[in-house]
Amino acid sequence: MFASFSRPVLVLVCSCAVFASAALLAIAPPGQIAERIGRRLASPAPEAGAGEMRPPALTNAAVPAPIPAPGQVAVCNEAGRDEVVTAPAPAAPGGEREVWIRRPPGPDSADLPVLYLLHGSASTHETLMEEGVGALLDEQMCRTGVEFVIAAPDVRVVPGAAPGRDDADDGSFAVESFVTGAAVRAVEGEHVRPRKLRALGGFATGGDSAAAVALRNPGLYTQVASWSGRYRGDGPQGFGDRAPDRLLDSRSAGDLRFVLVEGARERTPSREEGSGGEAARFADLLDGRGMTVATLRPRGEPGFPAWKRAFPGAAKFLVSGWTLPS
Repeated sequence: MFASFSRPVLVLVCSCAVFASAALLAIAPPGQIAERIGRRLASPAPEAGAGEMRPPALTNAAVPAPIPAPGQVAVCNEAGRDEVVTAPAPAAPGGEREVWIRRPPGPDSADLPVLYLLHGSASTHETLMEEGVGALLDEQMCRTGVEFVIAAPDVRVVPGAAPGRDDADDGSFAVESFVTGAAVRAVEGEHVRPRKLRALGGFATGGDSAAAVALRNPGLYTQVASWSGRYRGDGPQGFGDRAPDRLLDSRSAGDLRFVLVEGARERTPSREEGSGGEAARFADLLDGRGMTVATLRPRGEPGFPAWKRAFPGAAKFLVSGWTLPS
């Protein structure tokens, strides 16, 4: 696997882990450091949230950045715990959707980052569980020293169908409203995160959906992780005006950070046109607007074997954003 980073990322990724960690440890009182590293040793019963279909309340309250403690966090010794909860989704069959949540050991809190993940058309939220995504990301939490919650909603329009990208104009489904509303409340409950500590990711069609949803809702997220996404508004695989590359000029989206994963042998429209791949094309668009972007190219064809090889690089990128000083 190898990675290429835009100019902003060279500074952030290479120096963030050292300088941010050192600075935070230098200014934090000893008692606070001990509390932040050890406070998740207890494991209360998980709670399932629910609520009406509306975006979660936003908060700009000062929340301390996670303090990196490689090899010293609770998940190094105890696996995260899984739960599948239901949340209200009026446009879905039965009026609700499931959300898989994996939490690190110990109590939840507003300073614990969350990585929301969207599955692709050939998978479901349950597929992510079966592929061991939780355990593999537990390993990255231990390696980086920053724990985070993993949450994957069921974004199929109906069971057995492909996932939805947004909300239907006729109201027949409202996937984006669920992802940005009820699913967030089900995961965060009373511990509402600031946007800095939320990232939205996805695989295949979930990858381009994550990019589009984040660009349309920049007040909710600051980072995007897309595995084998397509970002085009034109061509046979284009998504028109709802495509990520058509949403880049929103002024409020300028501080979004992107990590784009594309298999080294993955065939995409852009690579067939000789430009190096869809991730490279979209990365150039992001870099041209001064946005932070990294590209990861694991060996292999698109699919979980290749995607998993990019987990260390993707986790490092996300953690560098979560631990940046405000």
